[in-house]
Amino acid sequence: MAIIKSFLEHLEYTLGKDKYSATRYDGFNALAYAVRDHLVERWLDTQQAYYNSDDKRVYYISMEFLMGRALGNSLINLGMYEDFQEAVTSLGYDFEAILAEEQDAGLGNGGLGRLAACFLDSMATMSIPAYGYGIRYEYGIFRQHLVDGAQLEIPDNWLRYRNPWELDRQEHLHTVKFYGRVITTINSQGQLVREWVDTEDVMAMAYDTPIPGYQTHSVNTLRLWSAKSSREFDLKFFNEGNYIRAVEKKMQSETISKVLYPADNVIEGKELRFKQEYFLASATVHDVLYRFKKKHNDLKLLPDKVAIQLNDTHPALAIPELMRVLIDLNGMSFDEAWEITRKVFGYTNHTILPEALEQWPVWFFEQILPRHLQIVYDINDRFIKDIQARFPDDPERIARMSIVEEHWERKIRMAHLAIVGSHSVNGVAALHTEILKHELFRDFFEMYPERFNNKTNGITQRRWLKMSNPLLSGLIDEYIGDAWTRDLYELEKLRAVAGDPEFAGRWKEVKRANKEALCAYILKHSGIVVDPDSMFDVQVKRIHEYKRQLLNVLHIITLFNRIKDNPQARVVPRTFIFAGKAAPSYAIAKLIIRLITSVAEVVNRDPDVAGRIKVVFLANYGVSLAEKIFPASDLSEQISTAGTEASGTGNMKFALNGALTIGTLDGANIEIMEEVGRDNIFIFGLTAAEVAELKGRGYNPKEYYNSNLELRRVLDMISSGFFSPGTPELFHPITDSLLNLGDHYMLLADYASYLTCQEQVGEVFLNQDEWTRRAILNTAGMGKFSSDRTIEEYAREIWGIKPLDIRPGAVELQRH
Repeated sequence: MAIIKSFLEHLEYTLGKDKYSATRYDGFNALAYAVRDHLVERWLDTQQAYYNSDDKRVYYISMEFLMGRALGNSLINLGMYEDFQEAVTSLGYDFEAILAEEQDAGLGNGGLGRLAACFLDSMATMSIPAYGYGIRYEYGIFRQHLVDGAQLEIPDNWLRYRNPWELDRQEHLHTVKFYGRVITTINSQGQLVREWVDTEDVMAMAYDTPIPGYQTHSVNTLRLWSAKSSREFDLKFFNEGNYIRAVEKKMQSETISKVLYPADNVIEGKELRFKQEYFLASATVHDVLYRFKKKHNDLKLLPDKVAIQLNDTHPALAIPELMRVLIDLNGMSFDEAWEITRKVFGYTNHTILPEALEQWPVWFFEQILPRHLQIVYDINDRFIKDIQARFPDDPERIARMSIVEEHWERKIRMAHLAIVGSHSVNGVAALHTEILKHELFRDFFEMYPERFNNKTNGITQRRWLKMSNPLLSGLIDEYIGDAWTRDLYELEKLRAVAGDPEFAGRWKEVKRANKEALCAYILKHSGIVVDPDSMFDVQVKRIHEYKRQLLNVLHIITLFNRIKDNPQARVVPRTFIFAGKAAPSYAIAKLIIRLITSVAEVVNRDPDVAGRIKVVFLANYGVSLAEKIFPASDLSEQISTAGTEASGTGNMKFALNGALTIGTLDGANIEIMEEVGRDNIFIFGLTAAEVAELKGRGYNPKEYYNSNLELRRVLDMISSGFFSPGTPELFHPITDSLLNLGDHYMLLADYASYLTCQEQVGEVFLNQDEWTRRAILNTAGMGKFSSDRTIEEYAREIWGIKPLDIRPGAVELQRH
């Protein structure tokens, strides 16, 4: 059999192992190489088809790509999962154990990176001519360990061993410049010419990863840049015997692609992050132009052949970089270059939190990118003149809209640069986009209404249902067929069987099996015995105050108190499951993790609550762990303060897998409610308008503390050290933030509504037939939330790109 032959040949000839010396990790590598062989021919056909057709292409730039494991996903997309499983099992290997050997690629942290990964899957599946561009971080965000309940960050050296999916492209090297100075001269035509000289150069080397589409011949490319020194070492220092100085520059250069998210609480970390963003932007712009110039000499054609999408502001330096290349290296006038640049770029905004809107000090530009600062100033000068012409009677508008913030420390507002330098600005959920248009970027919307549009996020159903939940996807296939894998709206057919007792019974069996699998994982990794018949109440996401894991904890403590007060009270058994990482420098977020684990320690050992509530915090949350959690979840916690979450995609993954949502009217929760029906989701809390109104008239959290006895008791327990008897003041920063520092995310205002809603959740869960019916209807309503739909909208409405039919054997035909 060809698969067996390929597997054994890679084991022997690629890895130098035989069946006696091979480890399980060797088995994974041999299998991955065998699968990659099947991808390469399609990959070459796809790239050749793009070249031959000369159709417009999109280049998706993101600082994060949270890819997850590639082996199982590639096999599913190739349609060869069962064939490989049978072949490998026949050789005596444990196929599932081999799949589990793969490490998650350390290229992202949260929703931003996972969205980018889903988009890559959809673009390949839909045969959209596309490339992803990112950084090949040697170390990922970090591996999260829990030590005495506190987060401990361990380096994520995911590239310690070979990465069988990538191919290094040493021929694709681009020079990225830093520092230096700008010389201004006048050419023979009397024009100003600027030259960036005396720079410190770093080489960006490409590593390519194939991204296969599902049931299609298309295989797109994720190109990641790795920083290499422009010289191996300084020969002068080497000859003098100073070996450390000889390689110092090399080491400094290659630091750029070492780690995802360097610590931003120190100036060195901020500077490194800034250099990373330019490194990605510059290498990508040069690579895009290199590819364009293979067929075209006229750069005015660039908008007809190239679309560049900025995934948030992180790659926004690509705007002045393209301007620099067009003006300084290709002799264009500023106006010509600006017209081209604006037509090429689109900008996706992912946050309305002011602290998350990037601003870089002007002195960063002066020292590190002096030529780009000149270009940004030129862009801003023209932009301010446009503002004055459009709004002559509103001088304050200039200060609000200027790309340069003129405060005590002058800064470049990257979101403003991205809006001004793009032809399209999109939000990622209907509410989010309305907030962008009428609040956050209101001035810009009034000036450029045609640029603003909404593209509600989506997820790929191939990974988040077919691969991660094979039991449920198999059941769905049996009843309605498998067309949903390409058209998620096909799940609407499940509505017809939502009340079918036989189907509902089998749905329950699937959910029970998935919960038992998660119970086994929890026991193995946390040592906690969990009841699979309890409600799995789950909140897994990045730890942040606005996501309000803390509100969830307040509810748990309230339940604990009610049981202690009345041990005979009827309580719906629940297992509260948390997972997520806190940024290393985000002290309050890390303290929230410590509180969750401290509450878990008290609750889980108390005999009065045994069999009623358990609390679990699962360490090192990532894609692979998420694939275990979503299929087993009953209740999805999406409880951010209304008006703060841009969209969310975890909410979609939970609902796709049949979990019911408890949430605020925030982000995509609103659209999920519209699709699944108001009766099949649990909504509580203030709306975005009510949040704004309450803040406007003066929100006083102590009013809620003083008027609600249960709330006061919970906060007093936390503050008094009930959950930290050895260090009673440990959680004072948390209670201070709620009571004395304004409760910015309004947990206390939503506490009573949240508890009432949770009581409704419990009542419905007691009726398992009704709960199951609602769960089925949640899955049935997820058609809108496929990333295929999102990408189709981007391609049609922003990029102006159509799918390209990739013919098998195209490269081979050309050879003959």
